[in-house]
Amino acid sequence: MNIGLLGGTFNPIHYGHLRLAEEVREGMGLDKVLFVPANIPPHKPEEKITPAGKRLEMVRLAITGNPGFESSDMEIKRGDRSYTVTTLKELKAGGPEDLSISLIIGADSFNDITTWCEYEEIFELSGFVVVERPGYPIKKIAEVVPESMARKFHYDSNVDSYISSHGTSVTYLKPTLMVISSSNIRERVREGLSIRYLVPDAVADYIEKEGLYK
Repeated sequence: MNIGLLGGTFNPIHYGHLRLAEEVREGMGLDKVLFVPANIPPHKPEEKITPAGKRLEMVRLAITGNPGFESSDMEIKRGDRSYTVTTLKELKAGGPEDLSISLIIGADSFNDITTWCEYEEIFELSGFVVVERPGYPIKKIAEVVPESMARKFHYDSNVDSYISSHGTSVTYLKPTLMVISSSNIRERVREGLSIRYLVPDAVADYIEKEGLYK
């Protein structure tokens, strides 16, 4: 089984997230994309965010009707800060032996991957699909990780990916760029402006019903 893992705060989830996930699923031939809302993002521990249960519900509403998408509350159930390496270990332990995971990550985050908890083990547990983000350069492996680690990768032109000695890969993907941000959506709600066509209607209705971002 080949799955993509898309984590984040999803505060709220929007069409940019959904279109990205669909293009990665299709382009990488994945069986599904798993959306995993963070409980407390480790890089934003002090930021006030919407309660995790409400963010998860918005994800569930957004992906309804797409059999290639699935949501998970594993990081929320774990509580405390959400570390990707822990999530990957949990997925590996509970999944089939042939489970292959591709972590879907923006170029901005990939460029700072060495600041992540136990990042070396993340490269052993999962592949990476690095997607373009406006304003951030696409950096190759040797520019991101220490030289000793970069030497463990080789480029395979047959799959257009960098393959590690662990058998995991790093693939660069240029998705359809939809310049939508969750922070802008929250700001629009506070200002009483429309968020239609930025988020699915079901998500917009939920935000209104729950009085979020007011």
